[in-house]
Amino acid sequence: MKPLEILSALPKWSTAKPDQILASPAFAFPCRLGEEAAVLRLGAVQGGDTLDLSILFGDEPHELRLSRSPRFPELDKVWDGRAEMPEPILLALVEKECGAFFQMLENAVRRQLRLTGLSTATGSGERILFAQAADIVFAISRSDTVAGAFGMLRYLDMSHAELRSETLPFHAEYAVFALSAADVTSLAVGDALLLPEVGTVSPRLIVDRRFVVSETGVDPFSDDGRCRIVSGERNPMTLGELFDAAEGREIPKLKDVALSPDGAPPVQLRAVQNGKPIAFGHLGRLGDQSAFIVESLST
Repeated sequence: MKPLEILSALPKWSTAKPDQILASPAFAFPCRLGEEAAVLRLGAVQGGDTLDLSILFGDEPHELRLSRSPRFPELDKVWDGRAEMPEPILLALVEKECGAFFQMLENAVRRQLRLTGLSTATGSGERILFAQAADIVFAISRSDTVAGAFGMLRYLDMSHAELRSETLPFHAEYAVFALSAADVTSLAVGDALLLPEVGTVSPRLIVDRRFVVSETGVDPFSDDGRCRIVSGERNPMTLGELFDAAEGREIPKLKDVALSPDGAPPVQLRAVQNGKPIAFGHLGRLGDQSAFIVESLST
C-alpha cells in the first residue's frame, strides 16, 4: 500500500468533506506558475490593501482579492495610484501581469477563468479561502466548486508533522494457525499450543485491524478466521511510521516486538480468533519448542 491508500482506508479521512481537508494544516496543493513549480497553502495573512477582482469560473461568479507582489512588477509600479487608473486599462494590465497566476487557478479548479471587472463585494471570512502560492498572497470566494477542486485527500502533505503524528493501535502477531471450534471449546488452563514460528519467523504488526506491517511493507489486513497469537497489549503507532513502512523504510517496531524463546519473565500473549480473545497466556517452552501456555480462558 502507498501512504495515500493508507489514509483513504481510515474512517476519519475516507469520509472527510472538502472543508475538513482544507482545514488540515497538512493541506499542500502542488501547482505551477508558468514554468515554476510551487505549492499552494491556505491560511495566509492578507492585509487590507488588496486589488479586488470579479472573475468567473465557467459561469460561476467569484471574488478574487490579490495582494501586492513582486511577482507582478508592472502592476507593482502603479499599485499606489491604481484607484485613479481607468478600469479597462487597469484590467488589461492585470490580465497581462497575472496570466500565469490565472492559468494556475484555472487548472486547479478545472474551469475556464475569465476576468470580468473590479469587485466591490465584501465577502466574510467564513466564505473566503486565504491562500499563498510562492510569493502571491490572495483570497478567493469559497464555493462548492472551489472547495471541491482543492479539498481532495491527494493534496494532503504526507510528510506534515501533524498528519504523521496521528496514532493508531497495533499489536504484534507471532503465529497464525487453524484451530477448530472443537479445539477452542476444549482449551483448558495449562494447555500448550506450539509456536514454531517464534525465533524463526519475523512477527507482523496488525495496525487498527486494517493494515499488516511486515518486512515487505504494508498490506490490507484480512481476518481469515484462523487463530492468532498476538501481544498481550496494544501499543500506538503513528501514521508517520506507517507511511515510512509503506515506502520501504526500516521499521524499528518489528525488531522491538521480537520475542526471545528463552526470555524471562514470560511474555504475556493472547490467542484471538475472529477479532475476539479466546485465551490469555504467556510464551513458554514445551520440550525444545516455544509454546503459548494457557493461563486463563476468555469468558
